[in-house]
Amino acid sequence: MSGESGAVVNHHAGRAGFAGPVGLVVGVVMLVAGRRRARVVADLVGVTGEDHVVDIGCGPGGAVAVAARRGARVTGVDPAPMMLWLARIFVRGRGIRWAEGKAESLPVPDESATVAWAIATVHHWPEIESALTEVRRVLRPGGRFVTVERHSPADATGLASHGWTEEQAHMFANHCRTAHFTEVRVDRHRTGRYAFWAVRATRP
Repeated sequence: MSGESGAVVNHHAGRAGFAGPVGLVVGVVMLVAGRRRARVVADLVGVTGEDHVVDIGCGPGGAVAVAARRGARVTGVDPAPMMLWLARIFVRGRGIRWAEGKAESLPVPDESATVAWAIATVHHWPEIESALTEVRRVLRPGGRFVTVERHSPADATGLASHGWTEEQAHMFANHCRTAHFTEVRVDRHRTGRYAFWAVRATRP
């Protein structure tokens, strides 16, 4: 998954999942801190009551809640039982389904979704190519796919490194093109002090 410069879009793929007390604390922080970003993502793809959204790496469910409030059916998928436990407690509503799973093996039927998004999770995906194959499988023709990662300087360390440089954002866009997505675009956005990259694509 490396480019000519050695940058890797899934550069935290080997990180252990969230569990135990640490997972509980991280999940609550994610739920509170991610609300504004989730609204921006829902706006980017124009979520409506006609959509079925698959949230890949849904965490404690903040973005699921946003989509559900707009009338969409939503499937929240996460590999961490702790995150799904928190999601079931804090996010409730009609049309919401929770499922344990990974980006590389989504527990979602073929061509059943109109929207798939991954918010601050692609840098953890173990296998980019197989995950993109799964996204294509679950999206209907014309389905919208968006990934969002924080803007991360090339020399960032610690928490600040959990994101993408501009190079990595464009590299992921190229992965999407190789996986036969169309209308691929890369944009930088800002909400408050939070700057992030959004890669959008369409399932032909």
